[in-house]
Amino acid sequence: MDLKGILSISGKPGLYKHISQTKNGIIVESLVDKKRMPAYASAKISALEDIAIYTENEDMPLVDVFKKIYESENGKEVLSSKASNDELKAYFGKVLPEYDKERVYVSDLKKIITWYNLLLSLKLMDFTQKEEEKEEKEKDEKKTPEKTEVKSKTKPKAKATSKPKAETKSKAAPKKTTKKV
Repeated sequence: MDLKGILSISGKPGLYKHISQTKNGIIVESLVDKKRMPAYASAKISALEDIAIYTENEDMPLVDVFKKIYESENGKEVLSSKASNDELKAYFGKVLPEYDKERVYVSDLKKIITWYNLLLSLKLMDFTQKEEEKEEKEKDEKKTPEKTEVKSKTKPKAKATSKPKAETKSKAAPKKTTKKV
């Protein structure tokens, strides 16, 4: 699943796709009704790929949370985001037991459920592609030997100065060197 270019804009319902850049904002397209509109720099815009959920150990990227929900529901929609607070907390406790219950609010859980159901209805939940890419990458890493870094033994060249050196002409005859035996 690839969340690149999918945005959430605070104060606006739903999810949006990044279309282009403007002088003082961006142009986005709603994933639901395909209407385009400007989103200005003053609006709080968050890319879904940058969002993570607090857990007791480390923050978990939203893609991984979606994957856990997808696996627990076998690719079907989850309960409504309008369910009671206790139902939402119990559901997330079952799907993601390590989520931080003090720092993740019910409003966050509702957003995650709404986003998941929306992306699923638009058929944007495809985890098979990511798993296949991961497996291919692991195979490639095993086949290719590790590259060793070769360090050069030569000294770096001195930097050229911006001013050329003035030539000095000496009128004295060059000194002769003699060897002492």
